Amino acid sequence: MVEAQPEMSELDDIEVDVANDEQYELARMRHSAAHVMAEAVREIFPDVQLAIGPAIDDGFYYDFGLPRSLTPDDLEEIELRMRDHIAAAEEFERAELSREEALETFSDQEYKLELIRDLPAGEVISTFQNGEFLDLCRGPHVDDTSKIGPVKLMSVAGAYWRGDENRPMLQRIYGTAWRTQDELDAFLAQQEEAARRDHRRLGRELGLFTLSEDIGAGIPIFFPKGEIVRHLMEKYVRDLQTTYGYDHVWTGHLVREDLYARSGHLEHYSDVMFPPMVDNEVQYRLKPMNCPSHMTLFNQQLHSYRELPLRWAEFATLYRYEKSGELMGLTRVRSLTQDDCHIFCTPEQIGEEFGRALDLITEILDTYGFQDYRIQLSLRDEEGDKYVADDEKWTRAEQALREAMDAKGVAYEPATGEAAFYGPKADFMASDVLGREWQLSTIQVDFIQPERLGCTYIGEDGQQHTPVVIHRAVTGSTERFMGVLIEHFAGAFPVWLAPVQATVIPIADRHVEYAEQVAGQLREAGLRVEVDKRNERMQHKIREAQLQKVPYMLIVGNREADAGAVSVRLRSEEDLGSQSVDEFIANAVQVIESKSLELTP
Repeated sequence: MVEAQPEMSELDDIEVDVANDEQYELARMRHSAAHVMAEAVREIFPDVQLAIGPAIDDGFYYDFGLPRSLTPDDLEEIELRMRDHIAAAEEFERAELSREEALETFSDQEYKLELIRDLPAGEVISTFQNGEFLDLCRGPHVDDTSKIGPVKLMSVAGAYWRGDENRPMLQRIYGTAWRTQDELDAFLAQQEEAARRDHRRLGRELGLFTLSEDIGAGIPIFFPKGEIVRHLMEKYVRDLQTTYGYDHVWTGHLVREDLYARSGHLEHYSDVMFPPMVDNEVQYRLKPMNCPSHMTLFNQQLHSYRELPLRWAEFATLYRYEKSGELMGLTRVRSLTQDDCHIFCTPEQIGEEFGRALDLITEILDTYGFQDYRIQLSLRDEEGDKYVADDEKWTRAEQALREAMDAKGVAYEPATGEAAFYGPKADFMASDVLGREWQLSTIQVDFIQPERLGCTYIGEDGQQHTPVVIHRAVTGSTERFMGVLIEHFAGAFPVWLAPVQATVIPIADRHVEYAEQVAGQLREAGLRVEVDKRNERMQHKIREAQLQKVPYMLIVGNREADAGAVSVRLRSEEDLGSQSVDEFIANAVQVIESKSLELTP
């Protein structure tokens, strides 16, 4: 697996909240563990080229240029050597060097030399030494290696130097470190559960989706069962937002490049846009987002303040040129279908429209069982250059968003540097059953793009005014949300979302005719059902259906055929016994129509 290098300080710096003593100490310990790991690697591979080794959320990593690929046996030996160094209580000793001294000290380390040369003039250059190992580093570290808690090396992945696909591929060793063995054991248990729920594995096993080099990296393709889930997810959002007063539009896949020049995307978003396609002298781009297209659609008609707000939604497939090392199953793709919406409104309508969008998002997240979420107010970094420069509009948009959330009594946490390039946003950060946090829904306030693209309406005063545009996505992208759902439910979707809701299992060949009759009754009631007519033992068929996460297994034999009944078993292995077909259908329909997370009413 190839992994991207995250944006971070070029040296081994730790980005943590220093006011949080517990977090800070854990990060110091993990950063120190990364140095000990590099020390062990260098003992085994004396000619190793060292890159960087920061602390991360659940542990640490270090990137290495090595003469061969690492094996599981290598990780085991590295980990054993780490434990020896930790037990030796090697002190971390800091020293400062001049630029010339640093270049001389690391003259045999090409990546360290590059880091040193890229430092701004006057930057303090420091090293840390533990035992015989010296590294270029800002720190901080624990006092000595004995202060590092239990460690475990987790995996090896490929990582491009500085995240650049055109630079050398390095080997990244991931590890984790905790204060106590109990904490480490709990983390490892969580990792095992996460692996069991991995949507890429379940996607293959359940026949939902696949990725093929023949199609291309980051472009998932879906089997019939996966398409059923996609369709149901999108239909649910489409139907619900229609009741909330949204209309649906369609704006295609290609857009002239000059529209993105006017909207600001070409300047601020071109690094994730696919290259242009040229038709004579006109250049086209695959659409990376819908907003300029929706605003163009808005401009095709005259609008009065009496029409506002206009709420236009679209399930559009967008194309973003994500780096290959950052692609991850369904959760990071290059073709994504977004449940996008743009609300054209007056400034006075922002609060009400935010509240409407908030209610819609809350209802949908609750239906899926995401009730543990927080709202992040994503703001621009005023020192950064990735945002459209218009302080007055940024201030108005941020104030409007804060007022809208305050009016709804919504608690939120500011996050500087996370805004869209055209405006601040409220991001919904939901936790799944493993406690992992995902950014799912978003509401953004935009004063900039509608003006740049010439959107206007006639106000009550008879004059032209520029509308505010509220960007809103409920589930973000169908692909990413499906990946999250697969892991959240471990593939056992709620009955309403399950691609196969019931499997009818005849005990013997002579019961197949009755099984087909039952299946027909279920289909007439709107259920998705299969009949397992294979020449296999009944218990094997039941087990197969359970592995496929089918909610209901309906066993039929002589007794059931005579009584017009089915013997109902749940994928949870609970045996509900005999029910009439009508009784089962009534119960199943109730569960489905209520979109319950349970298997029984």
